Amino acid sequence: MAQKAYSLSHTKWMCKYRIVFTPKYRRKVIYNQIRSDIGEILRKLCEYKGIEIIEGHLMPDHVHVLLAIPPKYSVASVMGYLKGKSSLMIFDRHANLKYKFGNRKFWAEGYYVSTVGLNEATIAKYIREQESHDIALDKLSVKEYEDSFKRG
Repeated sequence: MAQKAYSLSHTKWMCKYRIVFTPKYRRKVIYNQIRSDIGEILRKLCEYKGIEIIEGHLMPDHVHVLLAIPPKYSVASVMGYLKGKSSLMIFDRHANLKYKFGNRKFWAEGYYVSTVGLNEATIAKYIREQESHDIALDKLSVKEYEDSFKRG
């Protein structure tokens, strides 16, 4: 993957961030219809601000994205915007979620962010293949439970 420099009127920039954030109480709610709606909502909100989603994946209990954020925005302001607006839009589309979340806050308070240097391709590949890796790991870690009080 080539390192792409973006430009504004007087600036050349390459600010890329790996960001992970979760639904409130880390509930596993990102499935089926809500999953496609969240993806559409996040793409639309990023498009409004000129933020490029280089790679993104919606897991059952978290969102993992690689974003190119223009330097005129701080990561904190972008995350406040994405999580705040997407919460409102999710509750508008899925009114039944209001009973689970109560106060119209879909996302947990914090998030994880790290800058991406020259290893952008590695991080993009990890995000892309994360779900299949987790599924394979779950299949390997199936344990046979035995009664420890039984003599055998």
